[in-house]
Amino acid sequence: MSDVTFSKKSVSATAALAGIDAAVKKAEELGMPFVIVVVDDAGLVKASLRMDGAPLVSLQVAEDKAYTAAGFGLATNDWFDFLSGDEPLKLGAPNGIKRLVPFGGGYPLKIDGAIVGGIGVSGGHWSHDMEVAKAGLSAITGEEA
Repeated sequence: MSDVTFSKKSVSATAALAGIDAAVKKAEELGMPFVIVVVDDAGLVKASLRMDGAPLVSLQVAEDKAYTAAGFGLATNDWFDFLSGDEPLKLGAPNGIKRLVPFGGGYPLKIDGAIVGGIGVSGGHWSHDMEVAKAGLSAITGEEA
């Protein structure tokens, strides 16, 4: 019956909280408030934090960035180039794929080549979101984006 089930890895709560903590430290260095979300391999929220003063809409955007990254195994900032070379996909994907975010701030969490979750950050310009998300990514996976 081994073909009926399979095993998979998922980000732990401990790792998710470590990612949030590292991201907050980077946000504090930048002097800006952000929302930081870590999702598991299924795209479900494992840990999140809305820093004091972070925009309300950033709650949804950060979660959707993490979801996009975990669901496709592709950093959200890579979607722009991915879409720009394919006109039908460029027109259809952002409107047809719910929760797809095609700008920076979301990274897949990969351990031993397996996607175990995603991290998403929102609250500033997408370039600042990327800086904060990279700090959380590094704390969780030990790798740079």
